[in-house]
Amino acid sequence: MGMTMTQKILAAHAGLDKVVPGQLINAKLDMVLANDITGPVSINEFEGAGFSQVFDKSKISLVMDHFAPNKDIKSAEQCKKCRSFARRFEIDNFYDVGQMGIEHALLPEKGLVAAGEAIIGADSHTCTYGALGAFSTGVGSTDLAAGMATGQAWFKVPSALKFNLTGSLPENVSGKDVILHIIGIIGVDGALYKSMEFTGPGVASLSMDDRLCIANMAIEAGGKNGIFPVDDVTREYMKGRVNREYQVYEADEDAEYDAVYDIDLSLLKPTVAFPHLPENTKTIDQVGEVKIDQVVIGSCTNGRLSDMKIAAEIMKGKHIHKDVRAIIIPATQQIYKECIKEGYLDIFIDAGCVVSTPTCGPCLGGYMGILAEGERCVATTNRNFVGRMGHTKSEVYLASPAVAAASALAGKIAAPERRG
Repeated sequence: MGMTMTQKILAAHAGLDKVVPGQLINAKLDMVLANDITGPVSINEFEGAGFSQVFDKSKISLVMDHFAPNKDIKSAEQCKKCRSFARRFEIDNFYDVGQMGIEHALLPEKGLVAAGEAIIGADSHTCTYGALGAFSTGVGSTDLAAGMATGQAWFKVPSALKFNLTGSLPENVSGKDVILHIIGIIGVDGALYKSMEFTGPGVASLSMDDRLCIANMAIEAGGKNGIFPVDDVTREYMKGRVNREYQVYEADEDAEYDAVYDIDLSLLKPTVAFPHLPENTKTIDQVGEVKIDQVVIGSCTNGRLSDMKIAAEIMKGKHIHKDVRAIIIPATQQIYKECIKEGYLDIFIDAGCVVSTPTCGPCLGGYMGILAEGERCVATTNRNFVGRMGHTKSEVYLASPAVAAASALAGKIAAPERRG
């Protein structure tokens, strides 16, 4: 029996020739990540265990992105603890206000993650980096503390699901629609502790931003990780960003999968996940009349430059509905600067939107867009659980930047018009 991409990466990092699903291994790590919510907990565990040094100050990333700039005293104390830890151990990759971005957009942008690497993060959406052909997954703060000290982590080798992609996406259909479509098929536990391996000729038509979005939401199907093969798109993205050698792994032809799903990208439509689960999906023509109060375009799922471009093209020369608050959040400082350069911020502001510094903010109900009772929000974020963005009787509808921008203009969930 051959191995999947994920199994090959884990075997290499465990120093083994072969691994099988269910096997327990101890693997070396290439990057260990925490943020301003999980970092303080990990630091407490680190100190409580008596660790006095980190394994490699260049392979730890601390990103202040959830409640930064600090929204209150508690968040200020959390960031202070991370700052002190970073200074104490001279952590190379510490990103604070003015330099930070949303972690899962920032690390790929900075070249801190690369193909063939093994990465853990005390954040469930660490699975994003599978877009680059890496094994990356979220862990608890205790495992993260041990990773910072030892550079190693225990894993149970996952079995895998294969998603064979063919065709190419129609206009106004993006990676967000792909992953919502898939979650709608298999459910929020359809890939529980499995590797979601995306392959097939359709992969070549997907941009890196599409892939990052799809891998990011593997966890919303219960996946241990999501992963894409390394191709010319991957190599071009890493060129000039990754300043070290990286290893490319390919699944064996006889690799075993628990199930194989065939997805024709050309047949997909804009898709919306209704409350209160990402699996509760409807295509745009099934939505009906759903009036909204707020739109959020951003997050580690859809806050990249291509997302900003799509939203700007739809909003250009128009104004959002009088009953809608639209919040635009570029995912990193670099993306923010590019938005200024391309004129996107002028378009957003002229359309009546507010543009925020990079932050996770409203995605987790943190700040910068909390919902009141009975309010509805169309968001390009990744979760729509009960109370996710505020009041337990509010509603979050997950959608692509195209649908979110069109909905902001219409005051209800709406299909995007042709652009350009």
